[in-house]
Amino acid sequence: MKKHVIIALALLVSTFSFSQKDELKDAEKAIKSGNYADAKTAIKAAESLIGNADDKTKAKFYYLKGQAYYANGTAANNDLDTAIESLNMVEKVEGGSGKYSSDVAEIKKGMLSNFLTKANDALGKKNYAVSSNGFEKAYRMSTKDTIYLYYAAATAVNGQDYNNALSYYEELKDLGFKGVEMEYTAVNKESGEVEPFDSKSLRDISVRAGTHITPKDTKTESKSAEIVKNIALIYVNNGENEKAISAMKDARKANPEDLGLLLSEANVQLKMGNKDEFKKLIEEATTKDPKNAELQYNLGVLAAEAGDIATAKKYYDKAIAIDPNYSDAQTNMAVLILNGEQKIIEEMNSLGSSAADNKKYDALKLKREEIYKEAIPYLEASLRIKPNNLQAAKTLMNIYSAIDDRENFKILKGKVEALEAGGGN
Repeated sequence: MKKHVIIALALLVSTFSFSQKDELKDAEKAIKSGNYADAKTAIKAAESLIGNADDKTKAKFYYLKGQAYYANGTAANNDLDTAIESLNMVEKVEGGSGKYSSDVAEIKKGMLSNFLTKANDALGKKNYAVSSNGFEKAYRMSTKDTIYLYYAAATAVNGQDYNNALSYYEELKDLGFKGVEMEYTAVNKESGEVEPFDSKSLRDISVRAGTHITPKDTKTESKSAEIVKNIALIYVNNGENEKAISAMKDARKANPEDLGLLLSEANVQLKMGNKDEFKKLIEEATTKDPKNAELQYNLGVLAAEAGDIATAKKYYDKAIAIDPNYSDAQTNMAVLILNGEQKIIEEMNSLGSSAADNKKYDALKLKREEIYKEAIPYLEASLRIKPNNLQAAKTLMNIYSAIDDRENFKILKGKVEALEAGGGN
């Protein structure tokens, strides 16, 4: 009885084997004739049986499957992924030294060249989606060349495909990718310009030929900081603020001196309504970069929003001292100063007609004029920097009218009319 069972099983396995071989023969024949649809059909028919096959049969199966799904470069995107995976499986099954390994290596070389050509051509046409896909496929073809995955991420960002970009950057981060490379340059004798070379040997040939001088080998900076920063910024773009904050904190730990990361985190904190955290980060930034007018300006805005006018003025003054052409700082300083007139006007309007009230009215009027005169230099500076600032021009015109400066009023009136006619902002 046992003998019969054994024979039956052997026959069954044999039947499976023959079925596999028939299907693989059909696939091979279809590939040779360029009929990739039939080849895929045959491959699918054999797929369910391949698990019990020997390594030799498995290698052939994946070799044919790779070709069928690649379709000599005409395959759809999903089929390309299948083709790449299948050809990689051949190398895995054979260990890189079997019957099909050299053929697979040649096919993959052609595929890699095709992907890179398409990626670079698309990049030149600013078709970032196609370019990113090409670089990603190139990386799957040759996973030792992690730079291709980096290019895929960068071009995905350019194409605003942030989901794929995030996926690629996360993968690069997990791989520990740094992207440090050697750059080989030399100065062109004729033009005097520094020119890059693809390799040291090509550069050295040009130097020996006398067409180039001053050869230089330079290591590029690590791209790890850029990667973690971009991960965080993509989270910001996607509105995933908590994840963005977490990513930025990680990025800042790795790059403590990166002012851009610090400011990015500050902006996210502000977006989330965390003004205290925003202020703390901006103050930290000012210690790292005390000559940054924008940082001082931002602290001024924050102080003004909190009602701390004296502190706001201090920061606006610092911003203007660093950059006298900072128009927004000039304008905001004028606004702060002019805000002081409101209480004076309210008090003036509350007075009666007695001699004492009239005397107080005149004193308040002089006080208001002092406020106007304090604001004038900032408004004039703002208008000088941005001549089309209609609001600044109108405010200045009204001030000149209020202090009875008829000459300047006339000049500003003409400017306001010109701006209104020309659509000034």
